[in-house]
Amino acid sequence: MSTESVPPESTENAGAATPDAAGEPGTPDDTATAQPEPAPADSASTSDDDIPPARDTEGGSESEGEETLAADANTEAATATDAEAGTEAGKAEDAAEAAAQLSEAQAELAAQKLERERIERRRAEKAEPIASGTKLSGKAADLLAAVRAVEGGAKPPATVFAEPAPAPRRAAPEPVHRPQPVPPVPAAAASPAPAAEAVEGVRRVLADGGAPETLASQTAAALGEGADDLLREDPWQLLRVPGVRPEQADGFARALLGPACAPDDERRGRAVTVWLLEQAALAGHTALELPTLTAALGRQAVPDAEAAVQSALAEGEALVFQDALDSVDAARSGRPEEPAENGASGGDESGEDGEESRPVRVLVGLERYALAEESLADALARVVNSLAKEASAQWESVTAGASGSTAELLRAVAGHGLVLHTGGEASRAEPAALLTAARMLGLRAVAACHTPDGRQRFTTLLGERAEDGAVVTVPGLLAGTEGPGRDADGAFALDLLVLLDAPQLDVESAAMLVESLPDGARLVLSGDPAVLWSAGPGRVFADLLAARACPQVASRTPDPGPIGELVSGVGIGELNQVDAPGKEIVIVPVREAGEAVHRTVQLVADSVPRAFGITPEETVAITPGHGGAAGTRALNAALKERLNPGPGRFGGFDPGDRIAYSPAPGRTVPGRVVTADAEGLHLSCADGPVVVPRERVEQAVRHGWALTAHQAVGSRWPAAVVVLPGDAGQALSRPWVYTAFGRGERHLSVVHGVDQALPKAVAEVPAKPRTTRLPVLLRTQVPAAE
Repeated sequence: MSTESVPPESTENAGAATPDAAGEPGTPDDTATAQPEPAPADSASTSDDDIPPARDTEGGSESEGEETLAADANTEAATATDAEAGTEAGKAEDAAEAAAQLSEAQAELAAQKLERERIERRRAEKAEPIASGTKLSGKAADLLAAVRAVEGGAKPPATVFAEPAPAPRRAAPEPVHRPQPVPPVPAAAASPAPAAEAVEGVRRVLADGGAPETLASQTAAALGEGADDLLREDPWQLLRVPGVRPEQADGFARALLGPACAPDDERRGRAVTVWLLEQAALAGHTALELPTLTAALGRQAVPDAEAAVQSALAEGEALVFQDALDSVDAARSGRPEEPAENGASGGDESGEDGEESRPVRVLVGLERYALAEESLADALARVVNSLAKEASAQWESVTAGASGSTAELLRAVAGHGLVLHTGGEASRAEPAALLTAARMLGLRAVAACHTPDGRQRFTTLLGERAEDGAVVTVPGLLAGTEGPGRDADGAFALDLLVLLDAPQLDVESAAMLVESLPDGARLVLSGDPAVLWSAGPGRVFADLLAARACPQVASRTPDPGPIGELVSGVGIGELNQVDAPGKEIVIVPVREAGEAVHRTVQLVADSVPRAFGITPEETVAITPGHGGAAGTRALNAALKERLNPGPGRFGGFDPGDRIAYSPAPGRTVPGRVVTADAEGLHLSCADGPVVVPRERVEQAVRHGWALTAHQAVGSRWPAAVVVLPGDAGQALSRPWVYTAFGRGERHLSVVHGVDQALPKAVAEVPAKPRTTRLPVLLRTQVPAAE
């Protein structure tokens, strides 16, 4: 790594670097208050050791400790439809026309709602639900009883953990309840606001419990009809409101219930169980192992954790699953494989003993994520099995003239329904060649990217061969605002979907995409497995790579230049010295956070434009978190003062401010402030104008000169300034460094204040594991590729 250092300058406001969190270990953002009100936009998430900190909406997961703003993610998720409705606001005389138009965000929400309804119907067909208010019975009771037996040293019944027989491969199985086309809906219909009477009723209950009355609208929306009565009967339902923590709900419950409030209250245990599962989902898990969940409940002062889990299962607020593991799965999860008790290798009883001693895990998860994962596994199996054998013949003409990794990719796609492609930024030329070849063959082929910037870069790769609608964004494709649309059955009118930035796919988006493919269509998932994972639950791309259920093509095209060489080394755990004769890489040592902010402003506003001709608008600053003395808030405040000073008349924003807009959790859209009026804050974004309602501005819009790595993933800039203040060491990991360093195309400056924490993170801190079920689900439906 080049050490073309810039000598430090004196600063007027230099101060000691201090962690942003004071009470939550390992969370570099601000701590939540102890008052019964939602944590602010910079609040910390849960501190349970077994459940990683939740992520900020714009920043995504940042599993490595980068962004821990669960409150932002929760608040934005709860009120996202308000912002989306605001985007359709217009003049009074155009109201009728605006109501008929469908914004991307509204259509996406409608598609998600339709998909969840489909999953619920499918679940009802597969298994009878447990009646509300009853005790556990059937499989769920057997599972919990077996876990108690294992923990007590006894042998569980073999029938409990018996693995179902693999489903036979079918040539072309029928799809299961594909999503139907999403019709345009008026903005107001997308998410009706709670009635004024309902809000007023909730306001009175909140006042009686000493909670801020400003939570009334959010609470009424979260709890639905009869929210005031429900909240009075069960005060811990307040935990369903984004940003509220257990200690805050406890205070509210004590005020309402008085002496009847107790830690062992069944309502409390059930609500905390669901809250912990929601926090786990924010950290990327689709489910939690039962021992992990019960341990976390114990840390939340739930006296009988097992009873709390049973109550949540009985009320249908969570689901329980059992997965039989092989030796590879057991090693990956840290669970030792137990040998058969008798050690017998033959005889009639060996099979039964082997089945009983097979490693197992019992998982508990929220219905929406667990069933989305099952739906995704079913859909992937259909894609793998439904491709006609004779479909590969027409590809011979285009594979003959290709070479290298491109030829491998073309041959793999010719003969298989599902193909995985891995590589860095330069490798995107290979799926671009694939898309061109498929269109030359007359196939309906589309490429989908995670961000508008990714769409633009991939379109540039296609050059003159690019056609209208050939490259789209994933949100636009799901919403129906981009791409070929859907056929009469609700499937995409496609023969080939090339999905770029595949590591950014969460399990729900992946399920909706794959379920929407028609029979016989091909799917190519392409991406860099070394970057940060998705903001939402799951690790779809990594799970598919590990399952080896389809061909995998690894690109041999390296990223060019000193930055490419540096990033490639980081990907394999090495922080190498790199020659940068053109000052493509510059290290700027700093001693404290105040100096880091000063040097960042100097680099963005002066040094980089003067040395490379790259304007401040073409440069991004990247830092591990939103909070702290050198987080995005501090950096953006300093950069605004230098680049676009103003009084912040519109909720802290002025016309011309560079912003990062989050229409939904895990999505960041760059843009610029245009103006503001009674309707809200008017933005100019990559996909067109957006109006953010005034009440949503604080949660959905941030200044955008400085971003977190998760906000920046999927996009690139001519220059990147990566800021590593002294208190950022614990937030660093190999995927974070890889992602941050790879955002600059021509120049990378590293404002370095973490000393040896940087090489240590690259060498020793991989991505935090996520608990998912996709590999096990795929194993029973798709045999491993040879």
